Amino acid sequence: MSVLDIRTYGDPVLREAAKDVEVIDGRLASLADVMIETMHAAPGVGLAANQIGVAKRVFVYDAGEGPMTVINPRIVESDGEFTYTEGCLSVPGYAWEITRPDHVHLVGLDLDGNELSIEASEFEGRIFQHEVDHLDGILLVERLDPDQRREARALLRSEFSSQRRDPAGRASLLEL
Repeated sequence: MSVLDIRTYGDPVLREAAKDVEVIDGRLASLADVMIETMHAAPGVGLAANQIGVAKRVFVYDAGEGPMTVINPRIVESDGEFTYTEGCLSVPGYAWEITRPDHVHLVGLDLDGNELSIEASEFEGRIFQHEVDHLDGILLVERLDPDQRREARALLRSEFSSQRRDPAGRASLLEL
């Protein structure tokens, strides 16, 4: 297996909503394996497919109990409030305090096509929200208050403006 480049702030693929996965097969399982390896090498606790240039609605995560894959995830319920310093593999070297719901109910599919229904709080719930945001084309910078967002965008534009981009916005190797 190989570790792939993670797309960073300013890459247009990070602003696009990912499309639902329609076929769960060996190619998707291989993609998940590469994503897990890339996530662990980064190191990170979650990685959405569009962060490696694949506009499919799938993410991997490891909250400490081993890596998992979630296909076509949706958060169907949330409540409470939890503030935590949150970073992102697509915005390396930066983190901000972000308030999100404390408890979420995530639904989706596993790699065998079985339905998943997971209730999670605090750290695991935050991972789910962060990765679903990625799949919806939302970066954590959008979760900041307006003043913080303005400052963060200016800082990130200057830092990431010289990064190489894939002109097609996709990793051609991994098109599904």
